Amino acid sequence: MSRKPLDRRALFASGAAAAFLAAAGVSAGPLPHRGGKLRLALSGAARSDDWSHGDGLFMQVARQGLIYETLTEIAADGTLHGELATGWTSSADARVWVFDLRSGVLFHDGKPFTAADVIHSLAALGDIQAVSRGRVQITLATPDPSLPFTLSQASYVIRPVHAPDAGIGTGLYRVRHFSPGQQLLAERLTQHWRDGQAGWFDKVELVSIPSEAVRAQALAEYLVDGADIADVSALKGFEDVTQWSGHAVSRSVAMPVALGRGMFDDLRAPQRWWGA
Repeated sequence: MSRKPLDRRALFASGAAAAFLAAAGVSAGPLPHRGGKLRLALSGAARSDDWSHGDGLFMQVARQGLIYETLTEIAADGTLHGELATGWTSSADARVWVFDLRSGVLFHDGKPFTAADVIHSLAALGDIQAVSRGRVQITLATPDPSLPFTLSQASYVIRPVHAPDAGIGTGLYRVRHFSPGQQLLAERLTQHWRDGQAGWFDKVELVSIPSEAVRAQALAEYLVDGADIADVSALKGFEDVTQWSGHAVSRSVAMPVALGRGMFDDLRAPQRWWGA
């Protein structure tokens, strides 16, 4: 079924669109648009990394910022939203939770996302059962009123039960090349359920640079568009670089409202940034 392209000017003129973008954590200006490539220099990679192991920043961004999704998401404005879950309820004591799963979602290899994938991915949480193909029930050993927030973390990404360690997710980007401890090349899916909400770059490249000084130099020489840098004083005087807590990024990249947090804090920068 074909759809008429959205008129962005009309979209952004409406109050409903402004409310939608605010809920997604995206500022209404400058206007997000698809296209281009984002290059990030990150720390924390190791040659032993794979899609199930390695908790440095490089692999965390690769997993949650690109390849996989979680049941819930903390938006850029700090509010909780559903991602692979569309809604949830709990028992009065917050020990039994039921999550409704998003329908029509496919893994990058074309296999459908189902309750079985959630059960396999979140087995460590407790007793998880499929209420139906699109609904799961999680019974915890102890009550946890904050479970929906917990499930937004990178350690709870949803993997396909048929290939849990293969780097196949439901995220906005699929793996094109992965060299552990060195580089990840990912490309945007042609179609995704989040079209118009996130995933503005056509391609994303993550490169591992262990030295903070070298990451800063790579950014200063326009070899990358952003980097995690604790001491941004190394880039003092570079007017075309935006410096923030824990990161620096070229002004050729536009960002949602930062709201006082480092832009790598929630690992989803590659989804939320766009070319200025």
